[in-house]
Amino acid sequence: MRIQHIRQRLRDLGAAPCHEGRVLRAWVQGIALGTKKRQIENFLPLAVRDALPGLTAELQGLARVHSEHPDEDGSARLLVELADGQTVESVLLPRDGVCVSTQVGCAVGCVFCATGRNGLLRQLGSAEIVAQVVLARSCRPVKKVVFMGMGEPAHNLDNVLEAIDLLGTEGAIGHKNLVFSTVGDRRVFERLSQSTVKPALAISLHATDAALRRRLLPKAPDIAPAELVELGEIYARSTGYPIQYQWTLLAGVNDTDAELEGIARLLAGKYAVMNLIPYNSVGGCDYRRPSWERATEMARSLHQRGILTALRQSAGQDVEGGCGQLRARMVGEAKANSLAA
Repeated sequence: MRIQHIRQRLRDLGAAPCHEGRVLRAWVQGIALGTKKRQIENFLPLAVRDALPGLTAELQGLARVHSEHPDEDGSARLLVELADGQTVESVLLPRDGVCVSTQVGCAVGCVFCATGRNGLLRQLGSAEIVAQVVLARSCRPVKKVVFMGMGEPAHNLDNVLEAIDLLGTEGAIGHKNLVFSTVGDRRVFERLSQSTVKPALAISLHATDAALRRRLLPKAPDIAPAELVELGEIYARSTGYPIQYQWTLLAGVNDTDAELEGIARLLAGKYAVMNLIPYNSVGGCDYRRPSWERATEMARSLHQRGILTALRQSAGQDVEGGCGQLRARMVGEAKANSLAA
């Protein structure tokens, strides 16, 4: 389901733009339409009021918690079941954030990620993306939304931008607290700069050596890391938000001195933050995370060279819930049970 379809249904019932806004705002923010002084009958057309129970039930059915997996760091991974029975992952983050998925599966095929192993199954509609935020808000306050869960947002651009627009207006989320994460796609830089709600941008870099990056992200657009950084810099300067570069640390692969020099060279003087994230182990993959000492050494070295760097833990490590593993385990268990039957 797309948000534009919800709007059209409301219009067909006689809703004016102000009525659409009230209904959508109530859904996204989890607030009641009526008040003690002003009941719903006073400001919505009768046909809209009559249709609200059915629409509300439909919206509530877009996403529900299949299972919840809390972590010691205050985060919690949610395996979210969609209306058609497919599942995606969302993460309740510390400090009032949520990470949401934009696709069931992923076509990029990052070699260290569990999500892309079975490819792309389907796109999420914009309403399904927003429904994950609504679900998160039923659990705790949400002031930041990161589009960094399952899927590549650039491959579902219309739906993601529609969700961002609603969250940045009726959803009361600050534009800089809406973070669009991508492996890099020229369409992203073109479309985001034209949007009314301009989100912050996170770019999954992972390597400065072009050949290594192609090996790690085999189906990502073939954009040289240097060009990707330059495109990011233009967007950062135009919005006033630094680019957040994501770097999953893989022992012996991209934690080398050569890559450290590459980061320092590419990001020198750039309006950017480098997020170093030690790898969250995925079953069946040969990659492993470097020692914490090595990760700390890299962060310290980049700081000394003037590169703003954050060393982060990937949420969900205690429950082995990163990179689509919750969904992969559920699918694996379902297959095993069907074979046993």
